[in-house]
Amino acid sequence: MPINALKRSHTVTSFEPFTLLSALASVTEHIGLVATASTTYDEPYHIARRFASVDHISGGRAGWNIVTTSNPDAALNFGLEEEVEHDERYARAREFYDVVTGLWDSFADDAFIRDVESGIYFDPKKIHVLGHQGKYLSVRGPLNIARPVQGWPVIVQAGASDAGRQLAAETAEVVFAPAGNLEAGKALFADIKGRARSIGRDPENIKILPGALVIVGETVEEAIAKRTHLDSLVHYESGIASLNSALGYDVSGFDPDDPLPEIPQTNASKSARERIIALAQRENLSIRQLAQRVGSYGGLAFVGTPQTIASEMEQWLTEEGSDGFNIMFPFLPEGLNDFVDKVVPELQRRGIFRQDYEGKTLRENLGLARPANRFFQTTTASVS
Repeated sequence: MPINALKRSHTVTSFEPFTLLSALASVTEHIGLVATASTTYDEPYHIARRFASVDHISGGRAGWNIVTTSNPDAALNFGLEEEVEHDERYARAREFYDVVTGLWDSFADDAFIRDVESGIYFDPKKIHVLGHQGKYLSVRGPLNIARPVQGWPVIVQAGASDAGRQLAAETAEVVFAPAGNLEAGKALFADIKGRARSIGRDPENIKILPGALVIVGETVEEAIAKRTHLDSLVHYESGIASLNSALGYDVSGFDPDDPLPEIPQTNASKSARERIIALAQRENLSIRQLAQRVGSYGGLAFVGTPQTIASEMEQWLTEEGSDGFNIMFPFLPEGLNDFVDKVVPELQRRGIFRQDYEGKTLRENLGLARPANRFFQTTTASVS
């Protein structure tokens, strides 16, 4: 990101996620703790151990958001001159997933007998050495930590390109893939669940939760005014940098008040590129307007009163546009408080949001099955 944009952003300083989630685990009881970890610029043994640790520390509330990292600047921090090609990233991610989940299954759930009299800590017959040798990865194993509380931390994925959807269908339990409107959401919902069904997965074990910005007002007009004001605060230097990054193509040399030009295929995230181009065409936005929108938030947004927001969400659920939402707030703490204090009661009144937590683990609260250990058949297969 250019320095003129970066100097306006808080993203230059942020906590390392595993450290942050470990701290949050000690002061929370119910919330899921999901971190993003890249399959492109990390090693599966590290990822497996970190997430298993957070799952144990939190009592079974960890989740892994699998990403492949498309930012070309990131490559320069990991000994590469350019980013890894798109489809290659996803092929490595698929193998990476197999290795990490295999490492989580290193020990049977009942491997640790901790017999004081004999001095035996674990049963050696209940440990599995992975011995993985693949195209991208070579990992012997086993993992040096007990099987996670949830069996596996919840697997989350956000890609919406063809390769991303296929990865989600094969591996994900929660999908944060973006959908800008209900029709796009329904298509994404049907596609990913259909792909999962075709390879023998139960579609009910995949929860589609698109990201959604929520802005609440006493009236629809007040909520729209809030959104308009927030968008107006995006400086053009920040907005155009975000737009260029999302497109994988520099449009800063074009007249800001002209329409978006033809954007060639690039190695950036394909789904983000297509979503932004569609937004520009659908709303006839200039480059300046599009930069402002992307710099603020260009995805799905529910802007209105608690009643209109609840109605829109209910429509998404009943028409199979999603199983729920990954809620984002325009500012804190007011944006969060508006949703919790005003929208949630309306959702509960309609019977489409829980009154209490169903279980202790993130899996239980999402209604997801506990995965069986592939190497030891004594593991319980479900907890819902």
